[in-house]
Amino acid sequence: MTEREFLLDYTIPQLLRWRVDKTGDRVALREKEFGVWHSITWNQYYAQVRKAALGLERLGLQRGQTIALVTDNIPEMLIVAIGAQSLGAISAGIYQSSLPHEIADILNYIEASFVFCDDQEQVDKLVDIRAKVPRVQKVIYEDPRGMRGYRSDAWFVPIDDIYRQGEAAHAEQPDRFNDLIAKGQPDDVCHLCLTSGTTGLPKGAMMTHRNYINMGLRITEVDPLEETDEYVSFLPFAWIGEQMNSFGVALATGIAINFPESVETIMSDLKEIGPHFMFGAPRIYETIRSQIWLKIDESYWLNRKCYQYFMHIGQKAATYRMAGRKMPVGLAMLAWLGTTMVFSPLINQLGLLRLRRAYTGGAALGPELFTFYQAIGVNLKQIYGQTEITGIAYMHRDGDVRSDTVGKPLPGTDCRISEEGEILSRSASVCAGYFKLPEKTAELLQDGWLHSGDAGFIDENGHLVVIDRVSDVMHNREGLIFSPMFLENKLKFSPYIKEAVVFGNQKDYVAALVNIDPVIVGKWAEDRRISFTTFMDLSQKAEIAELIQREIRSINASVEKEHFKIRRFAILYKLLDVDDGELTKTGKIRREFVQDRYRSLYDALYDSSVQSKKVEATYQYQDGQTTTVEMEMAFYTLE
Repeated sequence: MTEREFLLDYTIPQLLRWRVDKTGDRVALREKEFGVWHSITWNQYYAQVRKAALGLERLGLQRGQTIALVTDNIPEMLIVAIGAQSLGAISAGIYQSSLPHEIADILNYIEASFVFCDDQEQVDKLVDIRAKVPRVQKVIYEDPRGMRGYRSDAWFVPIDDIYRQGEAAHAEQPDRFNDLIAKGQPDDVCHLCLTSGTTGLPKGAMMTHRNYINMGLRITEVDPLEETDEYVSFLPFAWIGEQMNSFGVALATGIAINFPESVETIMSDLKEIGPHFMFGAPRIYETIRSQIWLKIDESYWLNRKCYQYFMHIGQKAATYRMAGRKMPVGLAMLAWLGTTMVFSPLINQLGLLRLRRAYTGGAALGPELFTFYQAIGVNLKQIYGQTEITGIAYMHRDGDVRSDTVGKPLPGTDCRISEEGEILSRSASVCAGYFKLPEKTAELLQDGWLHSGDAGFIDENGHLVVIDRVSDVMHNREGLIFSPMFLENKLKFSPYIKEAVVFGNQKDYVAALVNIDPVIVGKWAEDRRISFTTFMDLSQKAEIAELIQREIRSINASVEKEHFKIRRFAILYKLLDVDDGELTKTGKIRREFVQDRYRSLYDALYDSSVQSKKVEATYQYQDGQTTTVEMEMAFYTLE
């Protein structure tokens, strides 16, 4: 336990007040706008939260009511959320990429009385569904651009009006805000975090103040942070990973949260900040790795050879570093040379030079990709948890990093494996259950243990090994068990494969639908003067099929068990997409949905007589219009 255990008796607003007393003049938030970084100290942060809370109270927000936030990452998302929590209200994040009908369903489910949006794009979604969300009393917006036509409608309220009302309320009753936050208790529900919804509509996990603060304390008990450290906020606020950092870690440690100017400028803004720690889903690290490979591929011949040689050295050195063992002198010298000449300049271009630790979670990360980052000097560590345990229950320790595990339990977390092989956990970070879903809550929380729905085991070193979702673990026709996620991760380590969906349950062999990486494969095709027009055209080129076939053969060669090997595959003509329902908001495959949607392709994968098949590809554009294209899709068998 740490010397800050007393913080567990605070609510998030109370913790913010404590942070002001401790480091009030330090930078708490920093936002880039029009190319310039603007800083907000902890004192200013607290003052803005106070204005937001008192302004929301005057607007009619009451204890126990819910305010939804549909916004990109901006300081106001935290200011409004904590302001609402100060009143005893409950905040809830909704993915900004959500479609209007999805937002309507969620708002009705969580019984939202107020909605905060950052700009006209999100407000317009509320306009579209206004009649479907009668419970919503007000829509608050931050960016006034394009909103002139809404000013005459009392349903819409600019955030500046909230601040003005809050400032006036504070002038009239200077003690009102302190009285409000004093009523809060650490076990009060403060936020509804929506699950990723791999099997249907999201469920709202009821998160308490103690959940977030305990998580902030336990993570930093393992990996301490300094008050001068920097963090870049680019994960969706609706995801638990961003909330645990913004609510828990930042307030417990005093680090500064930096908000990029836009989604498009994240990578360039990250370079300017140079964060000290980073948290992201596997898809982010896969994208960065693709950028690295692209830079190397476009480099001079000598640079490529140096990279290949020192990557080999880096992987050897990583095995020592990850295990906490001392390297042989010769290897240590070569590793230092590779870091100095190749890897430090490379990761400096990405803005990761100051990074002490990086974490990945939300979905499995393949061991090969994991070792890749350790080899180039990025201290990437796997974490494991779920929304319902505030994001993290297990993580690697420095010097005890194993690429095929997710580490050991956090301090204060108990773990056991059920007789059915399910991972069970308990800690102060376990949520209070699901909002308005008592039956689902009873399934989730049994006998004081959180049931994860994941299969796994504890290895001889005390590390947790996650196999797959209990519901996703497959058996072939002979009853032999295999994990589709394991194979998908191996496939995705290929620079040419962006996504893969593996099948084989109750079948004679394993088959896969593959998504090629349009950037890497497109560059590969251009270098070889292979002409193509669209992604669909590129995906069905015979040369691309040969490329992917070589990659799969290589992967099969690395798999020991025969029934794990992929025997048949096809290259999908479109990228799997969140908007099409094929992926969750955090990038997880919705396997049953994909199998049902591409049923004819699935059937063809298990009919070896089918060499090609005519398919109709339907595309839906952002304006709702659709178009259908007919094409011939090929299927390939590996002997």
